[in-house]
Amino acid sequence: MSQETKPQLLSIEKAQKMAEFFSVLGDPNRWRILSALAIDEMRVRDLAAAVDMSESAVSHQLRTLRTSRLVRYRKQGRNVFYGLKDHHILNLYREAAEHLDEPADETDL
Repeated sequence: MSQETKPQLLSIEKAQKMAEFFSVLGDPNRWRILSALAIDEMRVRDLAAAVDMSESAVSHQLRTLRTSRLVRYRKQGRNVFYGLKDHHILNLYREAAEHLDEPADETDL
C-alpha cells in the first residue's frame, strides 16, 4: 500500500468533529427524516406526514440537520423543499442501511 492510500490516524480536531457529526445521527427521528429525503426532496408538511411527526418537530429536526450540513433547502415560490445536502450524505445513509441489513456472522457474536 502506498503512502498516499494508507489511512492516516485522525487528528484530535478531526476526531472531535467526527464525534459531533455522528452524535447528530444518534436520533432515530433524524434517520427517518434522512430516509425520506433519500427518496426525494420534500416540504416540511409532506415530510411530517411521511415520518408521522408534527410539522413543528420536523422543522426542529431539520434545523439541527441543516446546522450539521446533512440537509439543504431550496425555495420555489412560496414552497421550501428540503433534500440531502450532497452525495456524501446519501452514500452515508445507504452504507449504514446496507451494513445493518447484512446478517451477522459467527465472528460478530
